[in-house]
Amino acid sequence: MKKTILLLVLFFFYTAIFSQSKKATTSSVFAKSDNVSAEMIKNNFYLFLTNKGAKKDTILLKSFDVDRLPLECKIEAFTTKGTTLHKITWLEKKTLQTKLKTEVAVTTVSIICELASKTKVLSNEQTTIKITEIHFLDDKQTVSETIDRIRNEGFECIVNKQGDVVLKNKAMENKMVYHPADKKFVFVSAGPSKKK
Repeated sequence: MKKTILLLVLFFFYTAIFSQSKKATTSSVFAKSDNVSAEMIKNNFYLFLTNKGAKKDTILLKSFDVDRLPLECKIEAFTTKGTTLHKITWLEKKTLQTKLKTEVAVTTVSIICELASKTKVLSNEQTTIKITEIHFLDDKQTVSETIDRIRNEGFECIVNKQGDVVLKNKAMENKMVYHPADKKFVFVSAGPSKKK
């Protein structure tokens, strides 16, 4: 009798420890365009291409920290040199705050992918940092003023009508063209930014 009870207890223990139920993978869709979508699964941000027959091809765009998510995501398809590419753009926001200073950094991330080969052909980040700082005007720190500044880092990523990429900031403008054989964008010109 004791052996039977012991075997039953061991069986239930074994079943409880080693049985696993298959969990459904939950995803959040951030943007969609035709059969292409940008989705977050756990902490990974993917670009999905839904093919006929419900099969999906994926490209990992970025892995995020637990408390961070992409914001305002969009997908734009364009054609260059006979190849269809997709530009995925999203925002990331980060705030650093101390007693006297607050920095809010908004980064625009742009990734261009060729879906046929599941390749990322260009990645770009541009960050705008808004800084609010309290400056004291006397030694006793009784009189202060608040100073606001904006600092830009990196280049804005623009796709023109021909499907070429222009990386532009206040001082520089770089033009890149796509080489289908190499599956990448290469620089063709660089120079000072043109005034509007």
